[in-house]
Amino acid sequence: MGCDPPYVVPKYDKFCSIKGIPQLEELEKALAKKGLKDPWIRNEIWRYQPAFGTKMQRAWYLFFRGLPVGLALTIATVALEKTLGGDGHGGHGEHKK
Repeated sequence: MGCDPPYVVPKYDKFCSIKGIPQLEELEKALAKKGLKDPWIRNEIWRYQPAFGTKMQRAWYLFFRGLPVGLALTIATVALEKTLGGDGHGGHGEHKK
């Protein structure tokens, strides 16, 4: 405590206007041609902000964010097993006679 948080909360009004987002502007125009309006379109604005990345970047992060740690722990576990001479069976399976 006593320190400022390591993050900055963006102002809410940054996500209230679709101006400058071509995909959403096109959608709004296409709906207007049909006489429709989407009052919830503003809820999609965050997806087009550069800070959130593309769909592929978000998918990559979702599936692979733990890969380096998991791979390092797997290598450490295998190395420890080889070093300590464990046979990997843990007392199960065939017994030596």
